[in-house]
Amino acid sequence: METKDKKNFLNEPEATYDRFSYADYLTWEMDEMVELIKGKIFRQAAAPRRIHQEVSLKVARKLAQFFEGKKCKVFIAPFDVRLPIKSKKNEDIFTVVQPDICVVCDLDKLDEMGCLGAPDLIVEILSPSNNQKELIHKYEVYLEAGVQEYWIIHPSEKTLFIYTLFEGNYLPSKLYTMGHIVPSAVIKGFELDLEWVFKDLD
Repeated sequence: METKDKKNFLNEPEATYDRFSYADYLTWEMDEMVELIKGKIFRQAAAPRRIHQEVSLKVARKLAQFFEGKKCKVFIAPFDVRLPIKSKKNEDIFTVVQPDICVVCDLDKLDEMGCLGAPDLIVEILSPSNNQKELIHKYEVYLEAGVQEYWIIHPSEKTLFIYTLFEGNYLPSKLYTMGHIVPSAVIKGFELDLEWVFKDLD
């Protein structure tokens, strides 16, 4: 696929072009955060809100403390996660996401560009500008790529919802909220106290 220069497409309808690949993505110099989902561009509309950043920092810090001295690594956005389907060639990868938080335990998936392949755990934190992207589009690509566990945190509603991969499908959890201590099915021994996560956020 021929790459598309940033100057030629940013202000034009996306339908003008075929889907974009990671090879295209590497040629762009964007001022804002950009993700590719099945070849379609998704831009970060604005900087995340304060409550989003507070929750992200708390959860990432808790995970990092848990993995201290262990092989798994924790990464926060911006951090490119490439999700190949059939080929790992740059021109054949059409999904490149930047999860709010991800955990990678297979360190062979890490390279200087980020992560190539599905992380073990992904945490996405909702905000008004990204709810549809996280709840619909990313659900589909995370399932297809084989992300073992996908956490969705809604800071304003103070809730957590989990999808756990089982026999090729996602099993949904109940809706967790203040007062729950939530275990991970994939990261054995890790628990998140939602009372601690959501307190003092208003």
